[in-house]
Amino acid sequence: MVGRILELTAPGLSVHKRRGFLAVDTDGGEAGRIAFDDLEAVLVASPGMVWSNSALVELAARQVPVMVLGHDFNPVAVVLPLNGHFQQAHRIRAQADASLPFRKQAWATLVRHKITAQAEALERVNEPSERLRRLATAVRSGDPDNREAQAAQAYWPLMMDKAFRRDREALGANALLNYGYAVLRAATARAIVSAGLHPSLSVHHRSGGDALALADDLMEPFRPTVDLIVRDLCAEGITEVAEARGALVASLAADFPTPQGASPLSQVLVRLAQSLAQSCESGKLRLVFPDRPIPIAAEEQDDD
Repeated sequence: MVGRILELTAPGLSVHKRRGFLAVDTDGGEAGRIAFDDLEAVLVASPGMVWSNSALVELAARQVPVMVLGHDFNPVAVVLPLNGHFQQAHRIRAQADASLPFRKQAWATLVRHKITAQAEALERVNEPSERLRRLATAVRSGDPDNREAQAAQAYWPLMMDKAFRRDREALGANALLNYGYAVLRAATARAIVSAGLHPSLSVHHRSGGDALALADDLMEPFRPTVDLIVRDLCAEGITEVAEARGALVASLAADFPTPQGASPLSQVLVRLAQSLAQSCESGKLRLVFPDRPIPIAAEEQDDD
């Protein structure tokens, strides 16, 4: 079952543990409650939010990340559990000891899958993908030629429009992308902690003080899933996050073809994080990806 993303955006909310549930209160009383086991992550953009410590402790015990979003819907803070796996200490040591060649190979693999996903996303919307296909095959260990950036330059004008510029501070489509990526980042962080890895020990990203650098690495191949949703929303005239939240959160339920059958994105992320943990332990890189890098199209599901 795909866990639920709880979004807390209204002003003046308070959150408590109540009879085994996470309860959300307003000035007028209880607004709702949800079982802790049903939660994938909690996204917080509520002014004046009040938390009970017991609620935070229970969320940590269930390995549910709490992500605080800024005014532009970019994450500014995250609360993660300290214990996520019975072999956590061993796996984190193996992760920290991973060699530079291992990390470079891992990053090249992630970049290849990301660019391939971008190419397939373009094909899904009937845009040319040949240049991205070529770039994907040209990625070398560590991506020293920055094929990732070259692919982005070719990708965004085709995925959105020629006037589009990726700007994390902008509104409209950029704000939708910020929010969708925050959802993806939270689910990736949970998968990482569940696998016994440390989310700040990355294979590539080096943002100073970034508690989720590894999540930023592992989520890269799945950004085009969010991009396709945002493109569809903008085509429908939806450019406000308030109207788009449901569709963006639903990205975690998007089915990917895998050897185990159709699997939701949230489960795909779990398998990828587990495969990285096992690779760190063995010293041999074997990352697990779905059979195709973008979700199964609606018409393909209808055919089934």
